Amino acid sequence: MRRLAFFNSSKSWGGGEKWHMETALHFAARPDYEIFVFGSPRSELKKRLVPHPQIHYIDFTVTNRSFLNPIKINHLRSLFNKLQLDILIVNGSADMKIAAYAGRLAGIKRVIYRRGSAIPIKNSAVNRYLFKNCISDVLANSQETKRTINMCFSSMFPLEKIKVIYNPIDTVAFKEKHNTKKQNEYIVIGNLARLVPQKNQSFLIDLSRELSLRNIKHKILVGGTGPLAEELKKYNKQMKTEQNVYFKGFISDLDSFFNQIDIFLLSSKWEGFGYVLAEAALYRKPSIAFDISSNKELIEHGRTGYLVPYGDIDQTIDNILRLSEKRKRDTFGNAGYELVLNRFDQKVIYPQLEEFLS
Repeated sequence: MRRLAFFNSSKSWGGGEKWHMETALHFAARPDYEIFVFGSPRSELKKRLVPHPQIHYIDFTVTNRSFLNPIKINHLRSLFNKLQLDILIVNGSADMKIAAYAGRLAGIKRVIYRRGSAIPIKNSAVNRYLFKNCISDVLANSQETKRTINMCFSSMFPLEKIKVIYNPIDTVAFKEKHNTKKQNEYIVIGNLARLVPQKNQSFLIDLSRELSLRNIKHKILVGGTGPLAEELKKYNKQMKTEQNVYFKGFISDLDSFFNQIDIFLLSSKWEGFGYVLAEAALYRKPSIAFDISSNKELIEHGRTGYLVPYGDIDQTIDNILRLSEKRKRDTFGNAGYELVLNRFDQKVIYPQLEEFLS
């Protein structure tokens, strides 16, 4: 029996928390693993794992300065010693600083840092120490994430110790989906993301203004909530694009959202793994995104969608016009669907994870 622990102290829900939950549940279903999850007592992750008694959830609160608290470090080391863990997977910078160090003190053989962001890691003294002395492996969610890790740590963390395994996607539920979208006189563009600076939804407003100036009929549906909601709505009004750009708030019915759109447009400034691009492809929607970070790993330019230079409205519009033909959208959408099945399906990904942890 192998004893595997996940350490994720985030209170909110995001791609990293989704990965930790689904991966923990996958390995908990195997008879040769016992699974522990360390996390916040008031987290969304805990709430979703409570109905699964096969997961041992252990409350542990972490702040950005927890790694400076020797009492907290020793408490965590004692917990690790008591559980006699074989593998520890840690998430995020604050978690890595305390859990990886405590894991080393506890003598855990494999301490894996799961990295889901393509933002370069700070080349600080603490990070240099952790990567050199405490982390045994890094698990990256894209080739771009791997590249940004190695940018700072190539001299102290071997490239061969950074393993890329994409996020597993359950594609079964999508196989029965049918496109029920009615044809309109205008093109409908969709965007689905939190309303935060990284996701760059102001670009969609600028895009709409330019489309209108060129007399291209369109609607842009923006799904998601976040701290920039009011600021974006104000900008939408200021740019006089309210009749074309609609902020739809939290989207609970993905079928309805994707069946309203013709093209998915990801305006993000960066992505570790653009899960939503895979999701759009499973709904057989072609995508347009900036040619940055991991987007090229999810979009095959000219086959499943288009990649454009960052912030380039002219090329974005050119590609929107190319996809205004339904036959081309269908061809791209079907190709994107097959790409996701072949590259990201959980039946492909979980065996890779199992081999990596064996």
